Amino acid sequence: MAQIRSLFATRLYQAPLAAHGPAVDAAELEASCYSIAEDDEAGQEWCEANDYPGYTSYASLTDLPWRFPIFADMVKSLDAHVAAFAEDLGFDLGDKGLVLEDLWINILPEGGFHSSHIHPHSVISGTTYVAMPEGTSALKLEDPRLPMMMAAPVRKRDVREELKSFVYVAPAVGDVLLWESWLRHEVPMNASEDERISVSFNYKWE
Repeated sequence: MAQIRSLFATRLYQAPLAAHGPAVDAAELEASCYSIAEDDEAGQEWCEANDYPGYTSYASLTDLPWRFPIFADMVKSLDAHVAAFAEDLGFDLGDKGLVLEDLWINILPEGGFHSSHIHPHSVISGTTYVAMPEGTSALKLEDPRLPMMMAAPVRKRDVREELKSFVYVAPAVGDVLLWESWLRHEVPMNASEDERISVSFNYKWE
């Protein structure tokens, strides 16, 4: 009798941020993101110079947890989530650990999008969601083997999730998503009139 197994799994972690660490007030976090975006002239200039839709602090502010206690509390929670995910992935970290490399704000207006990309030089990447208005973009994840399937037929529409070429995940406000940093992902165009707000991050092994 034939045996068919699933090999080389791609893992995706999803949980409420509040499941680990100190509670982070959602309204205060959203207000902090807007306040930072309004004051961050260097970030605004970078976004304009690079035709970046909306606002990101990625290229301007590298010390949000030091500047703002609410982000320091967020990192305490993220550290615990990342440790749980690393355990699930079976990582042998030896005498080193996974530590926060960078953390940045994203504010995506109507019509804005983040094109497909990976996060080189990191181990685990992720996002926690601050504002997800109705009709806003889900996170789109791509099968990492896709370039090797150039001669394969398309999948059936009702194929099991583990066999899809793309998976869309629509997290709730307060959720955190984690994935290995080599996993290609994107945020399709925001179709909502309201802004989509998230905080993304990378963890490195050191």
